[in-house]
Amino acid sequence: MRNWPNPFIEQRADPYILHHEGQYYFIASVPEYDRLALRRADSLEGLRSGEEVVVWHKPNTGPMSELIWAPELHHIDGKWYIYFAATHTQALDKLGMFQHRMFALEGTGDDPLNARWVEKGQIKTPFDTFALDATTFVHQGKRWYLWAQKAPDISGNSNLYLCEMENPWTLKGDPVMLSKPEYDWECRGFWVNEGPAVLAHGNTLFISYSASATDENYCMGLLWIDMNADPQNPQNWHKALRPVFTTSDENRQYGPGHNSFTQTPDGEDVLVYHARNYTEIEGDPLYDPNRHTRLKLVHWDKNGMPDFGIPPADTL
Repeated sequence: MRNWPNPFIEQRADPYILHHEGQYYFIASVPEYDRLALRRADSLEGLRSGEEVVVWHKPNTGPMSELIWAPELHHIDGKWYIYFAATHTQALDKLGMFQHRMFALEGTGDDPLNARWVEKGQIKTPFDTFALDATTFVHQGKRWYLWAQKAPDISGNSNLYLCEMENPWTLKGDPVMLSKPEYDWECRGFWVNEGPAVLAHGNTLFISYSASATDENYCMGLLWIDMNADPQNPQNWHKALRPVFTTSDENRQYGPGHNSFTQTPDGEDVLVYHARNYTEIEGDPLYDPNRHTRLKLVHWDKNGMPDFGIPPADTL
């Protein structure tokens, strides 16, 4: 069993680790919410001390000028893409902070830390509302876009949606809603389903996601579907009745969530997530900088279901 230092990387929330051609790449939300920065290493452990390179900084005004959230790095058809959410300068003044939309950058070159990055603009969905936390994956020979968004006709802050992609910055066809906040543990503080991440195992495709407010109530839920079933039919998806990864008072780990998945060189699945080690937050939890990146092996039970266990205590 791997025992990584905990925290793994301090003051990095919404962590995402890409394992590509023997290299590990790390990107996450920074406390200032003002830039996109990458790290690269030959090993997972190497990311802790890897040099952080800023590849993009928010402009002073415009639709991508405030609160840069939850970036992900993907390699698609020979190019690099960073997906992230941002809000407009004016939104903070007039509309409140929750006016995010989703955007993409495209990078050319072998090395994303030194790539030429081009803004591809907003990724548009059928309704123009609060949207964030996009990820992408290939399944059944198609590329899919998976994200969180507020629906005009549904109470709450965000639901999870899936849509096929025309290209890495354009959707194709109509999105389907896979999940909305409905259980008590999804509706504490805010009615939230967000931060989806995809994990395949055996004959099942899993989607983990985060729920409730970003304080100690934050936790992870789980969806799953048979690999051969139509992912665009919501009836084919199953949803866990209870959270699968949640606060541990005993280990002083609070609000674990907004995860991604990566693999060890041996192919073991690794849960990449953030959590705090205290609950005494002054002001808005979003502006508390101490959501630290943490790693934990994913175990699999005899039925092929993931067992995330309990967030381990700090070792540092």
